[in-house]
Amino acid sequence: MGLIFLVGFMGCGKTTLGRKLASRLGYAFIDLDHILEAQVGMTIAQYFSEFGEDAFRRLESEVLKQTKYPENAIVSTGGGLPCFFDNMDWMNAQGKTVYIRLSPKTLAGRLESEKAKRPLLREKHGEHLIEFIAEKLAEREKFYAKATIIADGLGLNAEKAEQLLKIKAI
Repeated sequence: MGLIFLVGFMGCGKTTLGRKLASRLGYAFIDLDHILEAQVGMTIAQYFSEFGEDAFRRLESEVLKQTKYPENAIVSTGGGLPCFFDNMDWMNAQGKTVYIRLSPKTLAGRLESEKAKRPLLREKHGEHLIEFIAEKLAEREKFYAKATIIADGLGLNAEKAEQLLKIKAI
């Protein structure tokens, strides 16, 4: 199956599913956020606050395109990565992309406790958080929708993801 990029909004489960799917398939697992943090020697939140979103998005795109990937790998991407530059088209040209789709309310529930690590969410609470996620999803949907596979994130596990990938390979 080669390279498989997992895309979707923050909190949709890209890293968790990615690790499990990589283990199931015997693939390498790569978290682009971790690679980026290792390269700059700071967290994404720190980089974001020090250099701003534009600089972060440029760096994120460079990390995506300059990382040396093994032949078979599951790659977890940042939530905004597919929505900037030609990143989504680039990923589709390199392998398969899987969009893990979840509702704003479900995402808000998952993200409520992680806001300190998420620069875009820090000041959002309750209904404001849900509204913010809904607005961002509406902006990003056209990019996410370019994915090879669009998967309902509710109940998605490594076994179901593997089946979706096999069906698409036929």
